Amino acid sequence: QVQLVESGGGLVQAGGSLTLSCAASGRNFISIYMGWFRQAPGKEREFVASIGRSSNNIYYADFVKGRFTISRDNAKNTVYLQMNSLQPEDPAVYYCAATRIGSSLMSREYDSWGQGTPVTVSS
Repeated sequence: QVQLVESGGGLVQAGGSLTLSCAASGRNFISIYMGWFRQAPGKEREFVASIGRSSNNIYYADFVKGRFTISRDNAKNTVYLQMNSLQPEDPAVYYCAATRIGSSLMSREYDSWGQGTPVTVSS
């Protein structure tokens, strides 16, 4: 498995931006696909975005298209989630996850998870 540590969460005003980072260790980063998920209180964990090993095969949930951008830097073993135009419905704990299966939208296909970083949006 790979160890994942997220950072960059915090409080932002509606319409503002945050960039989340996820640093990976313990496995050859270039060999793994990465995803971001989020879970709001009382709700199930949901897919946000995923990215292939060479920054290909990028997928987004419909509710973040045009606002969020996933990227990765294989030299730094890090995946990012740039979040713009944050809305009151975006607050959640954001998790990064890793898999060797593919750039998947399904949380059950990821076998390594970070501890999460909270995002709060004030109106």
